[in-house]
Amino acid sequence: MALASSVVELQPSSVKKKTAVSRSWILLDHYGKGTVLDADKYAIMRLVQIHARDLRILDPLLSYPSTILGREKVIVLNLEHIKAIITADEVLLRDPMDDDVVPIVEELRRRLPQVSAAEQGQGKEEACAQDGEGGEENEFPFEIRALEALFEAICSFLDARTRELETSAYPALDELISKISSRNLDRVRKLKCAMTRLTIRVQKIRDELESLLDDDDDMADLYLSRKLDASSSPTSSSDAPYWLYGSPNTGSKRHKSSRVSGTTVQRENDVEELEMLLEAYFMQIDGTLNKLATLREYIDDTEDYINIQNLNTPLIA
Repeated sequence: MALASSVVELQPSSVKKKTAVSRSWILLDHYGKGTVLDADKYAIMRLVQIHARDLRILDPLLSYPSTILGREKVIVLNLEHIKAIITADEVLLRDPMDDDVVPIVEELRRRLPQVSAAEQGQGKEEACAQDGEGGEENEFPFEIRALEALFEAICSFLDARTRELETSAYPALDELISKISSRNLDRVRKLKCAMTRLTIRVQKIRDELESLLDDDDDMADLYLSRKLDASSSPTSSSDAPYWLYGSPNTGSKRHKSSRVSGTTVQRENDVEELEMLLEAYFMQIDGTLNKLATLREYIDDTEDYINIQNLNTPLIA
């Protein structure tokens, strides 16, 4: 689905729309080229052919939980400030001028235009040889590369916020132990509130990734290119790209079911490659959550110490 060539009329970002419901989006194609658009929800719905209920997930004015939703032709992704619609060859990202979104746009520009060895001029024979020698050199389809960049962005963002909190919290707790005062108590009280809020945010992302990992059908729905290929003319297994099938040689920690070798394997349902990618980010976000749990324990220990000193002022307001 080439959104850039769609007949849906969109206003360039420099043009003021008379309707007050337009939102700023950036459209990134498979070359990493971006076009900033002002479009209302109806234009976006026509452009990517999704229902209003799916687009509503990306409304910043509504409190929707973290969501990774695979539809027939699009992926709807709502992870904190990252609100995106992904197709088989393009990405729509909301509020591209937001300070937290700008670096994500730059990362997508860098990572989306990956090409195969044949496209780089090495020739089909050399590309096939590399295919046989090391399947790891083959790239994911466009939509999975986009997802990978967005997962990495949100996990890194929350880990950075956690490290910032640790940098402030641990010295503040140590200072409170050495000198119990109203000022130090108030400082730690605010830090504990910030930690609680951040923990909730990290937990939501972790839960969404875990839910996705637990359902092979949901993971399979994210392979838009696979579905697009299946809906077009049939392709022989020898001509099909590596990512269409996944790698039968890689194992997964979550799925231990045996696999049948040869052409009898139902490769269209293979999600091992995506599963391993998701597991990596699940482990990263889980590590961030563990950092926050350790910080909470330190705060609780500090509170216990203060209570032992017969101070009747709790850390929690």
